[in-house]
This record gives sequence, C-alpha cells and structure tokens, in this order.
Amino acid sequence: MQLALQRRTLRFRRPLRTGYGTLRERELIEVTLTADDGEQGRGEAAPLERYDGVSIERALAALRAYERVVTGAPAGAPLLDACREADALPQALAAIDLALWDLAGRRAAVPVCRLLAERPADAVEVNASVAAGTPEQAAREAAAAVAAGYETVKLKVGLDRDRERVAAVRAAIGPRTRLRLDANGAWTVAQAERMLAALGPFALELVEEPVRGLDATRRLRERVPVRVAIDETAASPGALTARVADAVCLKISRCGGIGGLLAAASLVRASGAEVYVSSTYDGAAGIAAALHAAAALAPLPACGLATLELFEAPSPLPVRGGRMAVPPTPGLGV
Repeated sequence: MQLALQRRTLRFRRPLRTGYGTLRERELIEVTLTADDGEQGRGEAAPLERYDGVSIERALAALRAYERVVTGAPAGAPLLDACREADALPQALAAIDLALWDLAGRRAAVPVCRLLAERPADAVEVNASVAAGTPEQAAREAAAAVAAGYETVKLKVGLDRDRERVAAVRAAIGPRTRLRLDANGAWTVAQAERMLAALGPFALELVEEPVRGLDATRRLRERVPVRVAIDETAASPGALTARVADAVCLKISRCGGIGGLLAAASLVRASGAEVYVSSTYDGAAGIAAALHAAAALAPLPACGLATLELFEAPSPLPVRGGRMAVPPTPGLGV
C-alpha cells in the first residue's frame, strides 16, 4: 500500500457566521490509498479547529505517521488498527477509514452503503442551513429553501437579534416546515432557558447544542419544553449513552470515519435518543461517506449534509427536493 496526501482549500461563496466565528474558507487534507494492484481508495481529513480544537497541522502530522505504517503493508493488513496505534486522532483516522471503504466498494463493484446494510436508502432527507444574517436575509434564504423542496430548515442562533430572525424565518416558511435551531453552545443554561421560553411560540423541531457540556445540557433539558440535541457535546466522554438529550448529531470526522459513526449510532439508539448525521463543512468525500452511513441507518430525521453548495466550487452531490441521492457508483462514488 501507498498513501498520498494533498492539502486543499475550499472557499465559501460568502462569509459564514457561526457561534464559533466567521468562516471564509475550509482547508482539508485529501488522501489516496493505492494498493499493489493499482486500485485506489480516496478519503479526507476535515478538522475544523474552531469547532473541534484540531488544527490542520495536527491532522497532517498524524497522517504522516500513518504513511510509515501504510507504506509496504500487505493487502488485508489491519491498517486502521495500526494507524490508531500510531496516532488515535479521529479526524485523521477518518481519512484512512473512508479510503479503505472506498477501496472495498470499488473492489466489490458496489456502493459503500451496500456493504453496510442489506437495504440502504436510495436518498437521504437533508435540512437547509440558513446563515446568521439579518432577519430579512434569513427570511429570504428560508423561503427560497422551502420553494426548492426542503421540509426542514436549520437556523444559526446564539448571535444578535435571534428572536427577530427566528420569527422572520417561521413567517417565511409557514407552519408546516420543520424549524430547528443551532446555537453551537453559545448560551449559558440561564440564557438558553430564557431564549427558548421566548421562542416557544415558533414551533421548534429541536435546538442543537444550546449549551456546552453534559451537566449543562441535562439541567437545561429539565427546564424547557423544546427537544434538545447535542453536537459538540457528543464528543464528551460518556456522552453517547448519557441520556441528556433527545437527539445526537453524529459526524464522520469526529467519529473517526464510517465505522466509528455506525458504532456511535448503535450506542445512542440503545440509550433511547434519536440519531442524525451532519458535517463540519466537509468536502465531497466526507459528505459522500456521511450519505452512505445515513442511508445504512435510515430512516433518520433530516440530516445536515447539504453544505457543499455553500462553497464556490460546483457540488458533485446536488440536493433535489430536499433530498440527496446516495451515489450509486462503486465505492464512495465521488
């Protein structure tokens, strides 16, 4: 086996405001595994330092350690386990995991989802993501999303004029479209309690990561009528079975790849919570991998995977009618 690495930068069509800062570009590390017979598998490492605390340099260091493990390894060797022993960084392990699944799908001449489940879904429902702009801008984006067929809209909150933007978006999308909020842990328990009491009339599907930490989430959930989901907090030790939330957002990068995400989903479901899959503004390989995993786990609530369209580069995985088709070609399909 041989491992090749390439850094790549994707630029957002316009600056993206989030609870952890404004993003203008996204740097990824694309990996290619080449077997002795020339067959290849592709993956990517997608750390987002403001979100998960992992820099691109840290991920690159882990992947360079993997080069020494992978080089010359025979076919069928337990590469992922060997890489984990060299450096257990999930964001880097995800790149190897994705490449191995891609390679396996190509060898079997089937999409990865067919290796994961007997009857995977052909398409996955996704939510539209509305950036944190003015109430008028948010309303226009949300109305356009509904016109395009989205049935779930996610709005960034935890910034300024939250109530005005939520009110404007709900008015724009009507009463039947699901509305979820994402605060990226911007509130304290007291702030979240006040905000969610004020936002109660707007019929929220759920609020994602309103506060940070298991204890804060547990206390908040006891005080509000809104369904609570964890995202960043899902990385905390014991979070997947802690029973502090109604739903858990799982991500390919944070879980260490497809295999890690499926294992995490089993733990969450055993605890009684729902699962949905999202991205950290991943590239095409990361989104394709998440689609295959979501298809194997279906049915799911709307997943946060419609993010490639936020970049300047054309998306190879378009959204049609609020759904993303799982690539039907062998491997990851991108």
